[in-house]
Amino acid sequence: MSENLPLFSVLLGGDYAGKSSAVSRLAEGPDPVRVVSVDDRFLAERHALIGRLRREVVKDVAAPDGAYSPEFMASMLQTAVVHLRDQLLSAAGSPDGRPLLVDSYYYKILAKCRLAGVSENPMYDWWRSFPQPRHVVYLRVAPQEAWRRSRRGSRLNSLEHYGERPNRAAFERYQTDLEKLMWDEIRGLPVTVVEQQGSPGRTAEAVREVVCHDYV
Repeated sequence: MSENLPLFSVLLGGDYAGKSSAVSRLAEGPDPVRVVSVDDRFLAERHALIGRLRREVVKDVAAPDGAYSPEFMASMLQTAVVHLRDQLLSAAGSPDGRPLLVDSYYYKILAKCRLAGVSENPMYDWWRSFPQPRHVVYLRVAPQEAWRRSRRGSRLNSLEHYGERPNRAAFERYQTDLEKLMWDEIRGLPVTVVEQQGSPGRTAEAVREVVCHDYV
């Protein structure tokens, strides 16, 4: 089956690095990129459950009240990981010639699970056995800019900062650790870092240039 897999790239970055804006722009226009993501706008109606589960995990399961164990949270997040894998595999059966870009893949979810306290889990070995991209595009943004984009913490959820209540120090420390763990996962892959750009449009074009180059 691996011989029939499509070539694909992964777009990765910390929270508020601009991934969502970039993939939205990349999926539009005269030469759209094919995007695989668990963001609501990229989910087919029949897959709406994935979005609902993701929101409930962030809202309730990952809440810092201790109602659910970190292992339970990781098990729930696996639904998103497996959905991304399934959509990637289905792309092998319906190639359309467009560059294929996967939003974060399992790398970011695995890193967040580890930060939540699940340092090792048999699920991780399975995730790591999934098809690997030919290229990772990593969006890097200055911590102070990410904090500003979060509206100084007012938009943060419990999987984007340390502690019960967000503050800038807890956010930046979490993002530093998140970045380190994501790089641990991609260290053996070709990676292009896209530094902070002046606008979402310029960020999307910088990503497009890298992704489309892989398909020349």
